[in-house]
Amino acid sequence: MYTVYAIHNVTADKYYIGQTKNLEERLHLHNTKALSGYTSRFEGKWCVIYSEEAATRAKALLREKQLKSYQGRQFIKKYIPR
Repeated sequence: MYTVYAIHNVTADKYYIGQTKNLEERLHLHNTKALSGYTSRFEGKWCVIYSEEAATRAKALLREKQLKSYQGRQFIKKYIPR
């Protein structure tokens, strides 16, 4: 089982969409800056604002791509705390 997720950083007011097999571990990696990339550039803590399960990695990648589209981003923005 895979998880498609969106995380938000309140300090930087940024969000990120991704997919993983272990959401708890991946969130830890984002918060400790163990992953080089987009999320490591920002100070502050990342927290999960949205997640959904996918049966296969192929389905998770497809859903991640959908959420990264314009309509998908509009959908995710509804979950960002204001």
